[in-house]
Amino acid sequence: MENANLNVLFQEKRQQLNHFASQFTSDYDEKEDLVQETFIRALKSIHKFINDPKLMTWLYVIMKNIYINQYRREKRKNVIYDEYVHTDYFDSVAINQTENKTIQDDINRAIECLSQENADIFRLYLEGYKYQEIAETYDLPEGTVKSRIHVIRKTLKQKLKMYQIN
Repeated sequence: MENANLNVLFQEKRQQLNHFASQFTSDYDEKEDLVQETFIRALKSIHKFINDPKLMTWLYVIMKNIYINQYRREKRKNVIYDEYVHTDYFDSVAINQTENKTIQDDINRAIECLSQENADIFRLYLEGYKYQEIAETYDLPEGTVKSRIHVIRKTLKQKLKMYQIN
């Protein structure tokens, strides 16, 4: 489909999508990000739905899934933050900052030893992306992504075995 036609279509649907985004957040910037990310994800398969009467339903499902995934990622970050920052361990974490930096540097070096694509796939996995989302991003079968992440984890575990607690 031609870019001009897509622009017209997206402009027509933007107001409805802004309304949908209001169901998830009241923050203007977050709504805009949600609408834009929905359009970006929709571009890949828009040709299948362009004349479909269920276009808005499809766009809404994309938006809802984006919001849910962002919520899960944020929740995971908050759990880690609460566990390490809002506990009695705060003082010991501060004392061990140098050691933690060394460990983080070793982890980063181990990831850098991977191929660029595998390193990027693993970083997305660490950020909380689902296997399916990673597969779509790299145009790979989901099983291939699962297999690669399994092998990457085994490789990193071997490279970082000095930090394993028995």
